[in-house]
Amino acid sequence: MKRTATTSLITVICGFYLLQLVNPDIEQKLFLINKAILSDGLIHGVGAGEWYRVLTVALVHGGLMHLAFNMYALLVLGNPLEKAFGKSKFLAVFTIALITGSLTSLWLNPTNSPSVGASGALFGLFGAMAVVGRRIGVEVKSIAVILVINFAIGFILPGIDWHAHLGGLIGGGLSAFVLLRKRK
Repeated sequence: MKRTATTSLITVICGFYLLQLVNPDIEQKLFLINKAILSDGLIHGVGAGEWYRVLTVALVHGGLMHLAFNMYALLVLGNPLEKAFGKSKFLAVFTIALITGSLTSLWLNPTNSPSVGASGALFGLFGAMAVVGRRIGVEVKSIAVILVINFAIGFILPGIDWHAHLGGLIGGGLSAFVLLRKRK
């Protein structure tokens, strides 16, 4: 059976979660933060030149339920989008959404506010699904309802980085739109 980009992403992210359980220091090295003084007394974060965190934030999660919800969303959204776009364009949408979600989080959150998880990229997949949904037979109204519910949860529950969700949604939707235009 051919391995998909979706299952590869799920495997890598789950693998990093297992590493995070074995060595909790991994989370501090990979989460998204602008500037923080960690246990070694040095300043860390994107503000200190650690730009890799814009991508590695997707590899660490705030618990098993956080990981499970994100990986389920990746499975449900990723497979049809990967079929619609192909592996490389799907990965481009995922990566662009991850970057735009991270950058929006950095821009709008306080300097010392850490963020974890792949949900910025996943909201980007929601945005891509909204753009391509009708072409692949997905009911776009149901995507809108799920988005509204998830945004509401982000405002109700503390500790959810809705800035990353918003940035990812915009990045994923725009990148999907551009990729579809190039196809014509």
